[in-house]
Amino acid sequence: MEKPQPSPIGWRETGLILLIAAPLLYLLLVHGAPIPQERGYHVFADLRTCLGLRNFGNVVSNTAFLVIGAAGILWCRRNTRLEVTHSWMVFFCGVALVFAGSGYYHATPNDDTLVWDRLPMTVAFMGLFAALLSEHLGKGLEKKLLIPALVIGIISVILWKITDDLRVYIWVQLTPLLVIPYVIAAFPGRHTHSHYLLYGVSFYALAKVAEYSDYGIYTLTSGAISGHSVKHLVAAAAVFCVFLMLLRRDQSRTPDASSQ
Repeated sequence: MEKPQPSPIGWRETGLILLIAAPLLYLLLVHGAPIPQERGYHVFADLRTCLGLRNFGNVVSNTAFLVIGAAGILWCRRNTRLEVTHSWMVFFCGVALVFAGSGYYHATPNDDTLVWDRLPMTVAFMGLFAALLSEHLGKGLEKKLLIPALVIGIISVILWKITDDLRVYIWVQLTPLLVIPYVIAAFPGRHTHSHYLLYGVSFYALAKVAEYSDYGIYTLTSGAISGHSVKHLVAAAAVFCVFLMLLRRDQSRTPDASSQ
């Protein structure tokens, strides 16, 4: 019996490879120059202390990540027979750990504590990346992709800390956001409610806007809340969209249908 021949790489796969590789090649070869951490990055609008906790608003707003991350972990534990449960578990564990890492950083903002803020974020990004590709391209991909993706994510943070160059870390953050819309459009989904991922991408984009509007939002709200605290809450809403997708997909009567 002849062995089955591997499927040829078509335009969809080629487009995906280019979408993943092109930003990294641009950052490393075209942009060329290292991208250092801005020195003013650790200066936030809301520096108030409450209940003995410094930078209270930016610390406590991370609680949303713990709540949604824990809910996702419980969902994964109840659905262990699903095809890419490991990647989703890694994603939600990373989200839950953002609560500790980001809280630790915002209590004492500096480059050393920022490492512990970024590490769980890269774990979450790479878990999402592996889950998305495995669900749309084939469940066998998870075993090949998850561990290397996590290693690359962690290395991107270590590389930044050693060299003060954010280029690889920027690529790790950017790639899943670029891949999500493309994969949903180019590869037929085997599950319902994939469009919730697009809602998540939209919320994350808004979170980045809030981050860069830290002082503006703090002034606009008369000091009620800063842009960075809003960023945490809106980014958590992005994760909630992913959780809602999995929850509603799990309850669907047609789990193998394509998302519309």
